[in-house]
Amino acid sequence: MLHAFSQDEEQSHHATSQPRTSHTRTAVSAEQVDFYPLSSRDMSHTVPKSFGWVGLGAMGYPMAIQLRRKIPTTSKLFIFDIDDVVLRRFVEETKGEGLVNVMQSAREVAEKSEFIISIVPEGPHVRAVYLDPRVGLLAAPDTSGKLFVDCSTIDPATSLAIGRAVSSSAPSSDTPPKFYDAPVSGGTAGASKAVLTFMVGTTTTDPNFPLLKEVFSFMGTSIHALGGPSLGLAAKLSNNYLSGMIALATSEAMNLGMRLGLDPKVLSDCIATSSGASWVNSTANPVPGVCPDAVTSKGYKGGFKVQLMKKDIKLAIDAAGQVDAKLVLGDAGLSAYSAAADDPNCRDRDSRVVYRWLGGVEPPVVEMSESS
Repeated sequence: MLHAFSQDEEQSHHATSQPRTSHTRTAVSAEQVDFYPLSSRDMSHTVPKSFGWVGLGAMGYPMAIQLRRKIPTTSKLFIFDIDDVVLRRFVEETKGEGLVNVMQSAREVAEKSEFIISIVPEGPHVRAVYLDPRVGLLAAPDTSGKLFVDCSTIDPATSLAIGRAVSSSAPSSDTPPKFYDAPVSGGTAGASKAVLTFMVGTTTTDPNFPLLKEVFSFMGTSIHALGGPSLGLAAKLSNNYLSGMIALATSEAMNLGMRLGLDPKVLSDCIATSSGASWVNSTANPVPGVCPDAVTSKGYKGGFKVQLMKKDIKLAIDAAGQVDAKLVLGDAGLSAYSAAADDPNCRDRDSRVVYRWLGGVEPPVVEMSESS
């Protein structure tokens, strides 16, 4: 059974062997690879007439919503996730936005789509989504001309293996399928606002890059071509390693300063104009109340879960070992996030809850109501 888990900040689902009831809003028909101008939404380039999406988790769901809203209303979107509730909610939320078709498997998504995006939690899930011989994406009878994009944060070796499998799925085709790693950064808030950063494993001279950039611009504002296959993931793991260490160091510094008598907002403002300045300090400070709109001021609910930060730091450490890159902070950081992920007061909360795990003082925060 295909485990199409939802990624990037999503609790894992449990696959079921029960057949899914289809929630298709329009008749589904096979489409040939065809492109047409985006005149209906004032786009300057062309995009495929059919898109596929596998994985509607905390990141995938808002990303797919943005894609559906930005592509022409006549363009079709074929979706699959193992969670029926999520699928029904997506169909309801996108009413009037364009055509949405719920598929029974990743294979059906590939059969109907020209441009397929997947975003699931871990490497084994990506392998299942693509390689399951019965219901995986590459079980589709004809993958010629299709573009496959994986936005999951996984190990580079798995991504390279998937890329090879995609290429060999239609070896004699005049228009072979293409695979790209394109992990994202920006969290659930960035996904909901379509301001993500895309880290794409290709070059700016790739003939497909203009199309990739056009599609990614529906969901993000920064699209980087990193140079070749798996290098998007190399950038993502490097970024998340750095982000995790900065968040941990910021938590330690805030805890230190507050215990020495400093007001947390005064301390954060001082750091913001000093050599310790960072995005974490100014935008998502770990201390509740310092950044009122951040998840850190909302009980650490939402955001990038601490167990996912643990996973990404472990991936970065493993990658560093493979290329002999010395990491001084890695083991200490992994130990901290692992302990926080195991702490029932921290698990399933935003990774900056590591401040709570450190024993940091949490000032009371008055949460404003929706109507305030």
